[in-house]
Amino acid sequence: MPSPENLMTDPAAPNQGAPSSSPAANPPATGAGEGGQPEPSGQKPAAEGQGDPAQKPAEGEAAKGEKDDKPQGAPESYEFKAPEGVTLDDTVISAFSEVAKTLDLPQDKAQQVLDKMAPAIASRHAEQFAAARTEWTNTSKADKEFGGDKLSENLAVAKKALDAFATPELRTLLEDSGLGNHPEVIRMFYRTGKAMSEDRFVAGQGGKSNQADPRRLYGASNMNP
Repeated sequence: MPSPENLMTDPAAPNQGAPSSSPAANPPATGAGEGGQPEPSGQKPAAEGQGDPAQKPAEGEAAKGEKDDKPQGAPESYEFKAPEGVTLDDTVISAFSEVAKTLDLPQDKAQQVLDKMAPAIASRHAEQFAAARTEWTNTSKADKEFGGDKLSENLAVAKKALDAFATPELRTLLEDSGLGNHPEVIRMFYRTGKAMSEDRFVAGQGGKSNQADPRRLYGASNMNP
């Protein structure tokens, strides 16, 4: 493919079909202009290799623009913004910043990676957490000690212990974390509630209560009558 024509730099192409031009006349003597008249003093032809001085600032600005267009490396420290609906963990962000700095990622490029990865990581974490809670619930329902057909009855026993000993903060933790459905947590409260019921039953026998009787603390002592 022929190169595009440039009227400023390419030599003029001869016209096709035009007669050959006559030999060029002898050039005028040095220092003479048209008609043999001498050139005005003080005007000298531009030396070879010297361009128009007015073009130098433009060339400098172009070089500066090319330098600014080059990708910048990693900053001294990153300042990340959390994507919508995502909470950034400080430990995760610290580890990601180290990787981004190792890869020499600029701030904007590192932010783009985080915007793509953070929601995916959060979604995967939520899926794993939901799966764990479902597994805990199914395991508790089938537990041999408190599950099965008497699950509702035994959960009521466990709830008595929960109501008696759990602080509001513990209740919130069990609900938010899903640990309230964990079989070992239910087992602990179930056994505690069952012990409470048995102790109350023993204390009520014979129409009197021996809860405050110190002999109960030392049942195997020879000092008891």
